Amino acid sequence: MEYINSIFSYDPASPMIFTRFFFWGFFAVVLLGYSLISNKITLRSLYLLVLSLFFYYKSSGFFFFLIIFSTFVDFYIGKWIYASEKVNTRRLLLALSVFVNLLLLSYFKYTFFFTEAINEMFGTNFVAKDYLSEFTNLLTGSHFDTAKIFLPVGISFFTFQTMSYTLDIFNRKLEPVKSIIDFGFYVSFFPQLVAGPIVRAKEFIPQIYKKFELSRYEFGLALFMILKGLMKKIMIGDYIAVNFVDRVFANPDMYTGFESMMAMIGYSLQVYVDFSGYTDIAIGVALLMGFRLSQNFNSPYKAKNCGEFWSRWHISLSSWLKDYLYIPLGGNRNATKGTWINFALILGVFILLASNKWATIAIIAFAVIIILLMRFFPSAKKNIIANINLMITMLFGGLWHGSSWNFLIWGGLNGLGIVVYKYWRKISPWEKYNNVIATIWKITITLGFITLTRVFFRAPDIKIATTMLKRMFNNFSVEFVPQIITAYYKVWLMMLFGFVTHWLSYNFKDKWRDRFINLPHWSQAIVSAIIIFIVYQSICADMQAFIYFQF
Repeated sequence: MEYINSIFSYDPASPMIFTRFFFWGFFAVVLLGYSLISNKITLRSLYLLVLSLFFYYKSSGFFFFLIIFSTFVDFYIGKWIYASEKVNTRRLLLALSVFVNLLLLSYFKYTFFFTEAINEMFGTNFVAKDYLSEFTNLLTGSHFDTAKIFLPVGISFFTFQTMSYTLDIFNRKLEPVKSIIDFGFYVSFFPQLVAGPIVRAKEFIPQIYKKFELSRYEFGLALFMILKGLMKKIMIGDYIAVNFVDRVFANPDMYTGFESMMAMIGYSLQVYVDFSGYTDIAIGVALLMGFRLSQNFNSPYKAKNCGEFWSRWHISLSSWLKDYLYIPLGGNRNATKGTWINFALILGVFILLASNKWATIAIIAFAVIIILLMRFFPSAKKNIIANINLMITMLFGGLWHGSSWNFLIWGGLNGLGIVVYKYWRKISPWEKYNNVIATIWKITITLGFITLTRVFFRAPDIKIATTMLKRMFNNFSVEFVPQIITAYYKVWLMMLFGFVTHWLSYNFKDKWRDRFINLPHWSQAIVSAIIIFIVYQSICADMQAFIYFQF
């Protein structure tokens, strides 16, 4: 009886994640039932909706009601927007959808963040309290801590997903879904629910109404993607995290500058294999059920500049921000009201977070300089506006990831990297060269910059981030390097394996992928069993949650 209760109850210490055996038992049950109803469209959607909500319940407890709430709100608002012929009515409904979604996201993600900032800025003593958790405790007998707000996993992903639906309907790019069951299935589809990729309605919803199809090649591809994802996540990402990266970031003062540098490089690899590994598994699991999810990564560490990196990394988020924020702001063409509203909002956030008179003066002075430059140098106005729109987009992209100075700095540095490159390429002596040496140089510089910015992404606060950077630049001594290399040689070998396989040519990797896909099923089963055995033998601690679960 206790075992049955554990199956149907939520355990915050053991959430449902792809790397746990419980998930694969769950997925086996899903496939068993799915095989009986795969071509009964309505029943199939209802079946996957219910099981997806169960999956989310096992990941976030009773907060799966948030998805139900978002589903109802955006389903009916979408229908009303499409039915209305009055532009002002449609705009009002769209504003309502965006307001509700952002209010939901802001409550869970930014309440304590802005409360603390306001208290520091104005000397107030406001106390944030999680009233939703308090209500849940009263209703269900749960014991959520109301002194802090529990962040439901994946809330940023499904919020952006439902917002894109109403935005596309408003722009007449999409017709509303007729059935709330189908829409609920689209919002909650479990493979990509908690860490993406962010699925666009216009790409996914048409698949709901198609009959199940899975070719032999696609079956092999799905299996290959799942195995590749597990190898990335467990064998590479978790291994270097547990055995090196997490230790250094936890106590940077205890390590040398060389170890700090290697921890930053290791984290760049870890966050890639962790997140892209999740995406690979999500794509493979979805494909086994006949649904095609979009590519989310395209060998980002082959990028030769910061702009190219962001066209290869977390593609679903980058393209979402471009289509629904950067372009509506005016892109590289002009400024809109939204540009100046968001510019003022961003400056206001920085002033609140700075909580310092001189920092406030500096921020206001910066804004005045920007305005004066556009006023007296009309020829530069277009570039300045494009850069402002770009920086707004990247700063909001950083804030999407988390509510802290660290994420704002990280987003701002990446935006600055893109802006600087736009000017650097005009004078760079390397830009016209694309030979092997020049390519290696460009990739190295780009990866180095991305790795340095990632210290703010990984560190829990600015103090840890600045300590890591100081240790690297001020305590870099070659004296202990041989001992460090010897002590962590297994970690270095795993990092080398990860980067080398990443940098292999597309043709080489595609050839080995296709070889696996074209194997007889019995051979695929043997290879899969061997890989799974090796992968799970590499586990040296409890299962590590995927990094992007916190977003």
